[in-house]
Amino acid sequence: MIARSEILEFFESDSNQNDIGGLSILKNWLKQRHQAFSSEAREYGLPLPKGVLLVGPQGTGKSLTAKAIAQSWSMPLLKLDVGRLFSGLVGSSEARTRETITRAEAMAPCILWIDEIDKGFGGDARSDGGTSQRVLASLLTWMAEKKSSVFVIATANAIDKLPPELLRKGRFDEIFFLDLPKIRREI
Repeated sequence: MIARSEILEFFESDSNQNDIGGLSILKNWLKQRHQAFSSEAREYGLPLPKGVLLVGPQGTGKSLTAKAIAQSWSMPLLKLDVGRLFSGLVGSSEARTRETITRAEAMAPCILWIDEIDKGFGGDARSDGGTSQRVLASLLTWMAEKKSSVFVIATANAIDKLPPELLRKGRFDEIFFLDLPKIRREI
C-alpha cells in the first residue's frame, strides 16, 4: 500500500534512543507517551497521543529522534514528503492530502514523520493560489480531530517560518527545541 504511494515512504530504522545524546526530558516524555498506546491506557480512558514537533538547527538530531522513536516503540515509520503533496492540477493537492491521511490511518498504529514541515508550509500562501493553505487546513483538521493511533512527528529548522495555527495547542501534544549539544560526551 505504501509502495504505491508517491507521497509516503516506509522508512526502516535501526536507530534507537541510545543513539541520541542528551535530550533526557524528551526521552522521558516519549517513554510516558508510548505507554498511552497500551490497551490498559485505552481501558482507563487516556486519549491517544497526537504527536510532537521537534524544532532546531540542522544537525541537532531531529530526524534521528524520529527514527529512534519508531524503533523503540516498534511502530512502522512513514515519511511524508510535503513537497510531493502539491500538484499542478486544481484540487489534486487536497485529494493527495486526504489519500495520504487515509493510507497512514490504514497502517495504524504507526508514526507519520513530516520532515522539514517548515519548508512545505512556511512560505507565502498567496503565491500558489491558496493551495498550501487548503492542504494545511486539511492536515490541521485531521491532526486536531484524529481518533486513530497515528503519532505525528514533525521536524522544522525554523519555527518562525511556521504558520501560527500549526503551533496552536491541540495539534501536537508538545513542542521540543533541540539545540546543539553542550557536552560532546553525550554524542
